[in-house]
Amino acid sequence: MKLFLGEYEHSLDERGRITLPRKIRQEITGTTIVIARGFDTCIFGYDLTQWEAESAKQLISPITDKEGRQIRRYLFSSAEKADIDKLGRIVLPTHLKEYADIGKDVKVIGAGDHFEIWDPDGWNAYLPTMEN
Repeated sequence: MKLFLGEYEHSLDERGRITLPRKIRQEITGTTIVIARGFDTCIFGYDLTQWEAESAKQLISPITDKEGRQIRRYLFSSAEKADIDKLGRIVLPTHLKEYADIGKDVKVIGAGDHFEIWDPDGWNAYLPTMEN
């Protein structure tokens, strides 16, 4: 199983690209990932295989289940495949940058089966909430 670990500081370039940390890239199979609106105002990033596994979990609930429909809409409506270029960069779509309030600087964190991209101020504000 792939395991995304660590906390990294990076910046977007003038074209809205982020270079994924080397340790994050080492956990990715291939050159395509899926990025999507995350919870807690961040962007989720998944290895394509792990995204498919997570998607399968979400599709188990019947379409008649209101909560299941809401989770599907939340995750899938914002999801996009992103190609990693030869320098390890991906383009962050405008709608995801706006959702996560991403400016020039970002914090990339490992979250086990996926990684997350945060605005550094948002991450620093969120950290104390985990200690309660």
